[in-house]
Amino acid sequence: MGEHNSVAFPQEIIDEWAGLGLDLPALFSAGHLGNRMGLQVLEASPERVVGTLPVEGNTQPYGLLHGGASAVLAETLGSVGAMLHGGPGKVAVGVDLNCTHHRGIRSGLVTGVATPVHRGRSTATYEIVISDEQDRRVCSARLTCLLREAPPQS
Repeated sequence: MGEHNSVAFPQEIIDEWAGLGLDLPALFSAGHLGNRMGLQVLEASPERVVGTLPVEGNTQPYGLLHGGASAVLAETLGSVGAMLHGGPGKVAVGVDLNCTHHRGIRSGLVTGVATPVHRGRSTATYEIVISDEQDRRVCSARLTCLLREAPPQS
């Protein structure tokens, strides 16, 4: 995810997860994959998750943003939203990801915004819109996560 300390969490999220001894920005990231790709989560709440990804270093052989890179950004942002919705007692596991790629992009930074479509007790679905720096839609994605009971803290 890159810079962990740049994530903006609402105070109620910080309060809800306080005392668990968890690094929230590290927990709500794309992990090592996100670090390698330069993915950054900038804002995170159950209602809205925002993140960025550089095009450079994440292209396919034709020099365009790789569709898999868009999928990583989409799944990361939707999963973060689902985990925050589920709270500390749940773990979000992606079960369906759909991405429609609208335009090719060769440089710059893309921004993804995940917003909930459905937030239930056992599943959460998020729509993720990925746009370029001119606010043109690059990709539309939808992620559904299963919300499972979190393993007991040891």
